[in-house]
Amino acid sequence: MSVTTPSSSPPPPALSGLALAQPGAAGRPRLAFWRRLLLSDYFVLYLTVFLFVSAAIIFPRIGLAGTLGLPTNISNQFLNMWPLLAVALGQTFVLIIGGIDLSQGSVMAITSVIGAMVMSTTLDPAMFDKSPVWGSILTAEGGLLRASPELAVPLGVLAMLLVGAGIGFLNGFAITKFRIAPFMVTLVTMTFFSAFALWLTQSRNISGLPEEFLRLGTGDIISVYLGPKLEAQIARRDILPAIAYPTVIALGLALLAQVLLKNTVFGRQMFAIGTNRRAAQISGVPADRVVILVYMFSGFCAAVSSILYSARLGIGQPSLGNNLMLDIIGAAVIGGTSLFGGKGSIKGTLFGVAFFVLLLNMLNAARLSPFIIDAVKGGVILLAAFLDVARARLTSREQHA
Repeated sequence: MSVTTPSSSPPPPALSGLALAQPGAAGRPRLAFWRRLLLSDYFVLYLTVFLFVSAAIIFPRIGLAGTLGLPTNISNQFLNMWPLLAVALGQTFVLIIGGIDLSQGSVMAITSVIGAMVMSTTLDPAMFDKSPVWGSILTAEGGLLRASPELAVPLGVLAMLLVGAGIGFLNGFAITKFRIAPFMVTLVTMTFFSAFALWLTQSRNISGLPEEFLRLGTGDIISVYLGPKLEAQIARRDILPAIAYPTVIALGLALLAQVLLKNTVFGRQMFAIGTNRRAAQISGVPADRVVILVYMFSGFCAAVSSILYSARLGIGQPSLGNNLMLDIIGAAVIGGTSLFGGKGSIKGTLFGVAFFVLLLNMLNAARLSPFIIDAVKGGVILLAAFLDVARARLTSREQHA
């Protein structure tokens, strides 16, 4: 007697449909969307836009004076962005090679003082008579180039840039030649030059800066080149929106940094050193030279930021940059620059600066205590560091999938 075995046949439609509706299958597209969003180069930009729209809606409802959406407030935010962007570009380069530069704030202070000592046109003897350079560099008639006002601004700006790059060279030289940790070297540099700026001026702000220099802080390029007759029309936005000097200077520096980072051998060497310095050296990368140049660029960027801040404030300030270190590192890290080296972009830093300036504007508008504001800034930077780790793990999983 033969036994018949049931033939294999496809499952009924009802059963095959159940296979497609497994638990979690419906949530996979949603999970994939959030993964793509988190890994996107524009994630911080999306977050900034969302934060701005939310704040513009919420703040008027809780009765705070001045809304974030007002044109004047937006214009002020942009003016606050450019000096921070300039100095954050240098910090981005340093973080990419796996270092850190804590001296940028002190570079801003000493270059602000030196520039003012060169360019100042008048000084109060009662305020500076105890300065160690009173009577030689500083007098009641002004600073070092008081007799040549037409050369004061270009030479003063040049002096600020050279001093900034020179301090960066000292940092890079000590790090590479003496093998001292970047944290320690730049911490010592920060302490020394901050104190030196205060000693030179006896903690006094140097005023009396020339109008040509002050224009670098808020001046409008269009009104300068098209003539004073069009200035009023431009201000009323009848012709063109104002294009401020800080905008052109900061974006020009960002363009230079982008070219160096993405289109030169120097940029590729930076990423190689940040990823694995020993392997980069074995491959023939001149690591010491690259590190020195990177720290020089960081000091140069800090000097550019000092020029923009000093011109906007109208003074040479020996305490300039003292409280900016958290903002500088925070803007770079929020923009996706890794604290472990080997990762970073100029575009990300630009987005990170925009996010950080907006966040500070919101915190100040909420009239919070400075202690709370610093705590929030620290928390945001810590969150950005965790986000960097999460993005790295997701990228590694996708590459090995």
